[in-house]
Amino acid sequence: ASHQNGAKAYEEGFYNDLIAPYSGVEKDGVLRHSTTLEKLSTLKPAFDKQNGTLTAGNSSAMTDGASAVFLASEDYAKKNNLPILCYFKDAQAAAVDFIDAGAGLLMAPTIAVGKLLQRNSLKLQDFDFYEIHEAFAAQVLCTLKAWEDEKYCKEVIGLDSALGYIDRSKLNVKGSSLALGHPFAATGGRIVATLADILNQNKGRGLISICTGGGMGVAAILEKN
Repeated sequence: ASHQNGAKAYEEGFYNDLIAPYSGVEKDGVLRHSTTLEKLSTLKPAFDKQNGTLTAGNSSAMTDGASAVFLASEDYAKKNNLPILCYFKDAQAAAVDFIDAGAGLLMAPTIAVGKLLQRNSLKLQDFDFYEIHEAFAAQVLCTLKAWEDEKYCKEVIGLDSALGYIDRSKLNVKGSSLALGHPFAATGGRIVATLADILNQNKGRGLISICTGGGMGVAAILEKN
């Protein structure tokens, strides 16, 4: 789905104003238009050779890249005649002890999102678009499953009930890290810029969930009405 969504987005010209060509390169090199579930299912596990599910096809590639996001006040944008793509409403960071406590290395975003929603009196379903960083397909699936699990949400996030299910058709609609690559320290900016452009074109509210190294996670809410 990530490759298919990314390929379609390129064909529609979505990335035209987000990509800065360099040395003749005008699009992400990892993206495969012809990728199918059948082809991906033939790949062998990359880490746990016996029972593993992570392969070269469902893990993000560590690619070269850079990104930047221009964050400014509304007054500055208007004063300088700059288009406002969207508004960065709020953000939340979280961390888990994956060494001594045995927490999932990439599960901190589940906590960050829970706290962020709680502070803003929002439900997980109150969003038009979701951008979840695809470090691995398994990480995205674990995140979605955790939010649907009442025990996890109560004991790990500290909520009264499960956050619940989200509409998968609203998830990473322009492709994400599995298809576009994962340049360390640049992926966050890439995701923010992508969601900002989506909201500028469609209006609404978007949620970002990003896992980072060291058991950390970051979440954010972007809006454009």
